Amino acid sequence: MFATGQAPVQKSVTILGSTGSIGVSTLAVLALHPQRFRVFALTAWQRVEALREQCLRFQPRYAVMVDASAAERLRQSLHEAECPTVVLSGRQALEQVAADPEADYVMAAIVGAAGLLPSLAAARAGKRVLLANKEALVMSGQLFMQAVREHGAELLPIDSEHNAIFQCLPGGQFAAGVERILLTASGGPFRTWSRERMEQATPRQALAHPNWSMGPKISIDSATLMNKGLEVIEACWLFSLPPAKIEVVVHPQSTIHSMVAYNDGSVLAQMGNPDMRTPIAHALGWPERMASGVAALDLIATARLDFEAPDLARFPCLRLAYEAHARGGYATIALNAANEVAVAAFLNQEIPFMVIPQLIQDVMEWADAGTPDQLEDIIIQDEASRKAASCWINNKKMQ
Repeated sequence: MFATGQAPVQKSVTILGSTGSIGVSTLAVLALHPQRFRVFALTAWQRVEALREQCLRFQPRYAVMVDASAAERLRQSLHEAECPTVVLSGRQALEQVAADPEADYVMAAIVGAAGLLPSLAAARAGKRVLLANKEALVMSGQLFMQAVREHGAELLPIDSEHNAIFQCLPGGQFAAGVERILLTASGGPFRTWSRERMEQATPRQALAHPNWSMGPKISIDSATLMNKGLEVIEACWLFSLPPAKIEVVVHPQSTIHSMVAYNDGSVLAQMGNPDMRTPIAHALGWPERMASGVAALDLIATARLDFEAPDLARFPCLRLAYEAHARGGYATIALNAANEVAVAAFLNQEIPFMVIPQLIQDVMEWADAGTPDQLEDIIIQDEASRKAASCWINNKKMQ
């Protein structure tokens, strides 16, 4: 704790993906603690107006838009508003601000494979990386964790489940006596649906998550339980555990975010309202606690906690994730790439909901066994898997 009258050292924060749901929540937490944090850089793909409003409020040193035409529009708009923020463009600019010596913390909140390179750049620059991009570890777990170790980075998980596990482990590290991790899942919007009904599911229905407010890609992943499958792989890397030690438990209330079971019979659980500001504040303030703006959990109002096993027949994506991790990194890269293509196709109404796992399985089985140890090989596998998934969809359309 800080001594009375002693001001904390202000930390500068870069947010990769600031206009998404995690980015917006991060800015909400930072706004509660202006004496502790300042915003160094904000990034987005092409949402000019949203990033403009963030820049006007938080006055970051840099704003990055991956899309060049969007960056030019933002640059002109900020100039007219006399905002001093420097606007950069392109994918390399994401890596630049992530690794900038002036940035202390980097919130890695870009969804999907697009977040890998800037997240890795932050790790290689020795930053405190607040990892909300699970795909970075799914695609490059071995390489990423090696970079964290070699460059002295701090890796703190932001996914509510992994953050909960972190809080239930002594010092956030795996310890002797841990029997297993219980990774909770809400079950998504189709938890009680039959397989036949799920085959007719629409994008609007799949996006209607019962508990969490998330972006479209993560919402669809929650509906298929692929989100939980990716989290299993991420947990293996974060906590140095084999998948056999990680058990998924469906918990519809999303009140317990995950648990750790010990060999003395103890089970430690982290509980709270389903609001991403809690894990964000935990990681920003760690090892201290600080206000997140989230209301305290009302146990009386919560009333009950239910648990059930996941149905792998209706949600095969979870099974595929376990299988991919067992095969190695090439398979997990293919799994992730095929899933991203499949989710986009479903949202565009090009394939039915239950075709998503079929596509993923076919692309994953095509991948080599083993794990790549070079970034170039990871990128090649990712691109080849996306091409294979797109060809799969086009062939189905022609049949």
